[in-house]
Amino acid sequence: MTGTRRTVPVGTITRGTTGVNRLRRSDRWLVNDELVSTRLREAADPLVVDLGYGAAGWTTIEMAARLRTVRPDLRVVGLEIDPARVLPPRDGVRFARGGFELAGLRPVLVRAFNVLRQYPEDAVPAAWSRIQSNLAPEGLLVDGTCDELGRRSAWVLLDRHRPLSLTLAWDPFTVERPSDIAERLPKVLIHRNIRGEKVHALLTAADQAWERSAALAPFGPRIRWRGTAELLRANGFPVRAYNRRMRDCVLSVPWDVVAPNGWQAGE
Repeated sequence: MTGTRRTVPVGTITRGTTGVNRLRRSDRWLVNDELVSTRLREAADPLVVDLGYGAAGWTTIEMAARLRTVRPDLRVVGLEIDPARVLPPRDGVRFARGGFELAGLRPVLVRAFNVLRQYPEDAVPAAWSRIQSNLAPEGLLVDGTCDELGRRSAWVLLDRHRPLSLTLAWDPFTVERPSDIAERLPKVLIHRNIRGEKVHALLTAADQAWERSAALAPFGPRIRWRGTAELLRANGFPVRAYNRRMRDCVLSVPWDVVAPNGWQAGE
């Protein structure tokens, strides 16, 4: 197994809040997303990095177990910039010190959850660029945030060159309306939920479609959300349709649907 090259960690120490099963919604999505699973299966070196796993390694270990249902020989490395948080190897996961430079590794997938949320918005492009430059040629980056219990999650999927999509995922039984996820938007979007911005238009339309789907409420929030998503698509929003039954309510759209005002193509 290739070791990490000696590099200077790039980034700042964050709060490190974590918890068992907190990132289950993003894990489920990663396992079932066609692009992500294809890149994992086809990778010559199936290396995955969990960047900024926090004060404990639970979510890294959980991600490794779930992603190995896609690629059993997956290698997983958890990186933390705080040397005090680096853990001994466990359950086939190695832990090391590192930041946005990825400790010299070239992974096919990087997950950075609840990391950039603690940075200023104008620091996001440079952080993305630094991580992207260290990905494998077909590598992907997931930059996301979630609440303390993992009931509300949002993430941007990027390749080496650009953002690809925004996904919101939430517990059907604890969220009243789609726009409640706004408080967990990734850092690049969380301050853009204002009139005139695309993400605000999407969330507003989602709430309106949710209200119009109220007649489906007796059948449960999952069925109501499916009706809501159909209305959004009918109104011109390219909300991704999933062929399988979803445990979570999931709203996924191409990046250009929510890109902030002034965002340049290729950024």
